[in-house]
Amino acid sequence: MPLDFYNTPALAEIPEHLDFAVGYEPTKMEGKRYVRNERTGDYIGIVGRKFNCENHTKFFGDIQESIVENLTPTELEGAKVVWKSANNNAWALMDITLPNVKTVIETDKHSTELQQRMISMHGLDGTCSNQVFFGAIDFFCTNGCITGEHDKILKKNTTNFDMDTFIRELNQSKNDFYAQSEKLQGWARASLATVDVKALLETIMKSDRKAQKMYSLYNQEVSNRGRNVFALYSAFTNYATYADERNGFQLRNTGNDTQAQTMLKREQEVAKWISQPAFKELVAA
Repeated sequence: MPLDFYNTPALAEIPEHLDFAVGYEPTKMEGKRYVRNERTGDYIGIVGRKFNCENHTKFFGDIQESIVENLTPTELEGAKVVWKSANNNAWALMDITLPNVKTVIETDKHSTELQQRMISMHGLDGTCSNQVFFGAIDFFCTNGCITGEHDKILKKNTTNFDMDTFIRELNQSKNDFYAQSEKLQGWARASLATVDVKALLETIMKSDRKAQKMYSLYNQEVSNRGRNVFALYSAFTNYATYADERNGFQLRNTGNDTQAQTMLKREQEVAKWISQPAFKELVAA
């Protein structure tokens, strides 16, 4: 089971279990090497002969340094950092929320605060690329979600992380966050009172069972937020944030520590749903 670690400084120390040097050792298979945690001696992956990767500490340290250098002290004040890990610590995620970069979304029944979020992930075993995504946290129920079109999110799946590109995205991220907030406010005004939401979900999800569970979750959101597109989106982000009896979307216990990776895939799945024509038509006006 992956662990969460919470820190409040803008520049957060990496957790001890992720702070280790990486070593490589030949396997008996041609062209393959073991990845080894040099602190514990554990073997944590098998990669190609040419695969090389800096350790978690260097990658996340560089990310944090760029964030501190390119954002203002006011934007960084009170920054919260959550660490997640999987694959015997070969995969790690740093999730930063900036409480001072925020906006409010109002429906006819409810208002909620959104805060900017940055998610970076790093893999030592070849199971993921080094990526950074931007998004938001809804603090009414602490749901979080990556923002952006699904096809653009997929294009970030590159093995060549470029710090200059990240800095450009970082400098643009606040404007993108406020632009996305304006879009969500429009969704909060878009009524679903005359829409067959259950049929819509069946179209989007291609699964009657998942659509039925999501429809139940949507109705829970409606009780707080009203019958609008933002409530439907909030049901999606709930699915991408929790995996237990609170929303009915429990994860199967496979005996592997991959929960954090699965939840990130759910966020990407939500980005796919809201990029589909059936959803876009709800807010096309």
